[in-house]
This record gives sequence, structure tokens and C-alpha cells, in this order.
Amino acid sequence: MFATRFAPSPTGRMHKGHAFSALTAWTAAKAAGGRFVLRIEDIDPTRCKPEFETAISEDLAWLGLEWEMPVRRQSDHLADYAAVIERLSQRGLLYRCFRTRKEILEAIGDAPHGAMETARPGPHSPQEEARLLEEGRAFAWRLSLDRARAALGEDQWNSLSFIEEGQGPNGETGVVSARPGAAGDVVLARKDTGVAYHLAVTHDDALQGISHVIRGVDLFEATHVQRLIQTLMGWPAPTYRHHRLITGPDGRRYAKRDQSVTLAELRAGGLTPQALRAELGFSSGG
Repeated sequence: MFATRFAPSPTGRMHKGHAFSALTAWTAAKAAGGRFVLRIEDIDPTRCKPEFETAISEDLAWLGLEWEMPVRRQSDHLADYAAVIERLSQRGLLYRCFRTRKEILEAIGDAPHGAMETARPGPHSPQEEARLLEEGRAFAWRLSLDRARAALGEDQWNSLSFIEEGQGPNGETGVVSARPGAAGDVVLARKDTGVAYHLAVTHDDALQGISHVIRGVDLFEATHVQRLIQTLMGWPAPTYRHHRLITGPDGRRYAKRDQSVTLAELRAGGLTPQALRAELGFSSGG
């Protein structure tokens, strides 16, 4: 059955870009007679706020959208993700990385030719790891590309791909070869904040039976490593449909960090949901 989702992080109020993405996914589900899922991706405890989660539901309801209940809130299911980390660790696919972001960036700057290997810091020696653990140093669990490639074998590694029904930033469409190596040894969990985005999103897409991932083209590159995680875990591969990003009068895409005008502000200014839907290219009806 066709199933898609809108999965915002409650780190601020929604803007027109969020509205376009939610309407794109909801319209696709409705046209296919399928399911539309709202998921709250609130795994960052320092930035996610309950009031923003409440506002997400208010804004989507104002737009005229309906979704399945109950809504999955990722922070309520950290044990699920920890179990996946444990499985991957037991298979020897992860390693503890105690290096800070600053240390890794400095290593990249010092490396000759900006070597790609600097995005793959690699495990510490057993002695150093034991010492750092004894000191209580914070660490991240990184997925080792080398170990993942060995676990899958060359044939399966080289045949990793995904179906793109939309379009990537360089016009990619149809069957796209996955290049998980481009992301380096990605972080899947941190000691202090728990699970990271790539693992949580692939876990939940599989758990919730998402057949089509419909999202902005800014997340296209994330698909490559997510396909690797899905394959390692034996999770099904959704079909992907990346859509264009909405831009403001200045040509820049709407973003929370730029304090883009929010839907709440537009609503207070008298904008109707019908007018906004028409502006974004959707029919004003339900």
C-alpha cells in the first residue's frame, strides 16, 4: 500500500517551505488512496521544544491536512534505536569515535589534497579507546564504510541503488546508483544525545511501512547512506521522490535559521489556507 510521511523537527515554527513539502506528500497519498503519516523527529533535545510540536499540528490542521494517529514521537522510542546500534555493534560494523567536530575539521585542513579519508577518522587503538572510556570522554558511534563493504561483499556494495521518481540536484532520476562512500563514516549515535538522524529515519520508515519517501531535494544526498543502512539491516527500500525547494522573493530557500516568515505570522496577517495552497500550486479544495 502507498504510504508516505511528513517528518518535521520541532525546532521552530513552520514556514512556506514546510507547507509545500507537507502538501506535496499529503496530496500524493490522497491521489494514491494511501496513508499519510506525521512523524515528529525530536531527537535533538537541545533544540526541540514542545511548543513547536504543538504548533506543527496547528499549522497542518489549518492547511486542511489529516494524518494517522497516534503520531510517532522519536524521543519516546530511543530504546528502539539503541537496540539497532547494539545489533550493528555486535556485527563489528561500528566504532567509537572520541574526536570532536573541531578536531576532525582541523585534520581535514591539515591533510594533503583534502583527502577523502579525513571524513573517515577510523577507530582508535584498543589501548587509547580503553583510556578514553576510563576518562569518561564523550564519543560517537560511527558506521565503518570499510567494514560495511566487507560485510555486504563487492557485488552487493556495487549494486546499491534506489528509485528516484522526482529529481536530484543534478537531474538524477530513475534508478540511481547509491554512493554511500561520499558521506564518509557517518555518525549513527552519540553518547550524550542518543541516535542520529540517518539511523532514526531509516528505522522509522521501515517500522511505519513507508513505501514512498517524499521530501525536499536538499535531502537527496542523504539517500545514499540511508540505502546502505537499510541494506545492512534488511529493511525494505522505499521509492524516493525529491521535490524542489520553495524560495522567497530574494531567491533563497525558506529556512528556520533565516527567520523566514512563519505560517502563524501569515495566518495572523489574514492569509487563508486556500490562498496559500493556490500560491504553492495546489488546489484550494481538500
